[in-house]
Amino acid sequence: MEERLNKLRQAMKRTTFEQLTFTDQHMAKIKQRIHQDEKPSEAIIQAVLQLLVQQKSGFELMQQLRSRGVKTFEENEGFLYIVLHRLETRGYIHSFWQDETTKHYVLDHKGKKLLVQLEKNRNVDRESLSYLLTEVSFP
Repeated sequence: MEERLNKLRQAMKRTTFEQLTFTDQHMAKIKQRIHQDEKPSEAIIQAVLQLLVQQKSGFELMQQLRSRGVKTFEENEGFLYIVLHRLETRGYIHSFWQDETTKHYVLDHKGKKLLVQLEKNRNVDRESLSYLLTEVSFP
């Protein structure tokens, strides 16, 4: 499979992308745009945690975020999965496979504690939350 992909890439370089140049300046602008637009806010993290009180698939979560007016993931649905993965590695949520095709996410005990603090707006460990928000953004 990898060999076929390499051959496809080489063919694309010779034909479709022959005239395309991608400079370091282009790369820097793209990275800046990603960092600027895709860093989730406290409100978005709170909305994700609130919705994950009950288990949901990523697709269900995306639909419910849209219904709440959260547009951060509109053009880049993959970013939601990065956020979910980072929340999971920090112990706020956990995931499991239901069937072989659908991954579900649900709030863990640590995530419930953070959600209660966010909702009451009291004694939120701002340093920890800031670290989480930074961690959840693109590198």
